[in-house]
Amino acid sequence: MINGIQNSFFSTAAPSSSIKAADVQKSFANFLKDAIQQVNDQQVAADQLTDKLVKGENVDLHQVMIAAQKAGISLQLAVEVRNKAVEAYQEMMRMQV
Repeated sequence: MINGIQNSFFSTAAPSSSIKAADVQKSFANFLKDAIQQVNDQQVAADQLTDKLVKGENVDLHQVMIAAQKAGISLQLAVEVRNKAVEAYQEMMRMQV
């Protein structure tokens, strides 16, 4: 997931002299939207596998646990990235101009 995020963001935000601030903002917004969508997709997939397991359908327990762990780790990563972004924003607000 991290490699996909890195490749996604850095490929759309390649350094160029003609890049405008609005383009960078749009690119970053798309990057965040895609990353959050990936986290949501993993959560949904883990929930679906768990539901199948609870209903007694033929689902491998290992796959359910792996999907749940992937979803949990993705969510933890997203929360930590959010925390760092908020911390950076607060640090910038404390700067004196």
